[in-house]
Amino acid sequence: MLNPSDFIKKSIEDIKNTVGDGKAVIALSGGVDSSVTSVLTQKALGDNLIAVFVNHGLLREGEVEQVIKTFESRVNFKYVDASEEFLKELHNVSDPEEKRKIIGDVFIRVFERVAKDVDAEYLVQGTIAPDWIESEGKIKTHHNLALPKGLVLKIVEPVRELYKDEVRSIGTELGLPEDIIYRQPYPGPGLAVRIIGALTKKRISICRKANAIVCEEIEKEELNKELWQYFAVLTDTKVTGVKGDQRDFGYLVVLRMIESLDAMTANVPELPWSVIQTISKRITSEIPEVTHVALSISDKPPSTIEFA
Repeated sequence: MLNPSDFIKKSIEDIKNTVGDGKAVIALSGGVDSSVTSVLTQKALGDNLIAVFVNHGLLREGEVEQVIKTFESRVNFKYVDASEEFLKELHNVSDPEEKRKIIGDVFIRVFERVAKDVDAEYLVQGTIAPDWIESEGKIKTHHNLALPKGLVLKIVEPVRELYKDEVRSIGTELGLPEDIIYRQPYPGPGLAVRIIGALTKKRISICRKANAIVCEEIEKEELNKELWQYFAVLTDTKVTGVKGDQRDFGYLVVLRMIESLDAMTANVPELPWSVIQTISKRITSEIPEVTHVALSISDKPPSTIEFA
C-alpha cells in the first residue's frame, strides 16, 4: 500500500541526489501525471526546474488557455507554441505508431532547444507504469518513451512505478486542486491517436469539435465523476447520410466512454441513452462533415482505451 507522504519524501531526496545543483526541464501537459511530477520535482529543485508546456497543435478545445491559467503561477512555467513544427512533420501520416514516433522525436527536439537555452542537463517526464508496460509489451509505443538515439538530455522519471490512482493520491498529498487531480486522462500525442488515418488541419478541427461536444454533454450530466475517459474518435470511414433532404457522404465518428481504476483494464458502463442521443445529434448537426455517430462498447482487454 502506497504511503503518499513517504513516497514524496523519498522522491524529493532521489531527485536531489540525481540532479544536484543542475537544471532540468519537464514536459508539462496539464494532465495529472505531468502536473504531479512537476510539483513534486519543483519541491526538490525549486526554480532549477523549468516546466515547459508545448502546444503541438493536437490539444483539446480551450486547453492551451486552461493550462496556462492553471500553471503559470504555480511553477517556473514556459509556454512553447510548436504546433506548426509538429503538424508539418505529421502531415498526411496515417500509421499510429509512426505518428507516435514522430511526436516523440519532435518533442525531444523542442525540449533539447529549450534545455540548451536554459542550460539544463535533465529531462523530467511523468511516465507511469502503464506507459512502459504497454510499450515493453509492444501493445503501443507511448510518445514519452519513444526517445531517439543520441539523446543529450538525461531522463528522470519520479513516478515511473506508480499507477494512475496512486499518482492521484500523491497529487492530493501535494495539495493540488481536484480539477487537476481528477482531470480526464489525455494521451500525450493528443488528437493524433483519436484520428484514424491521415492527419490534416481539417480533420484535426473536426475531431477537436466532436471531442468538445462529448465533454460538454458528459460534464453537464456530471457523468465525468464516474467515467475514466470520454471522447470522440474520427475514423477514416465515410458513410452516406441525408442533410437538408439531400444525399451527403461524410465521416463516421465513434464515441468512447469507459470506466477504469489504473488504465490496465477498462470497461464500458451502461450510459443514459438520452445523453448518447444528444451527443450524436449535436455532432451531426454542428459538424457538417460528419454524417454518422457510433458507440464503442468494447472493454480493455481485448481493446485498448484509445483507438490508435
